[in-house]
Amino acid sequence: MPLRKLELSFPSEVLDMLTSTCQQSADVIREAAILELYREGKLSSGKAAEVLGMERFEFIRYAGMKGIPYIRLTSEELEEEACLLKG
Repeated sequence: MPLRKLELSFPSEVLDMLTSTCQQSADVIREAAILELYREGKLSSGKAAEVLGMERFEFIRYAGMKGIPYIRLTSEELEEEACLLKG
């Protein structure tokens, strides 16, 4: 996939909080952006994994550790599913 570059500016204290080197900061920001797009449903788990250089299930586990669930149901959807299972 072709890559495009994006230049971002942050106050130095924010960058200092991210990591110690510029490349590490870029990696942290890139990962955060991919995780957010996945959380919003704009990026599939497979595509997110590909971009981050992970296997799909590795990404799903990682996203879960970051508080982003793989299965996202509203309480109404969950109740509907439970009713279907009960018959």
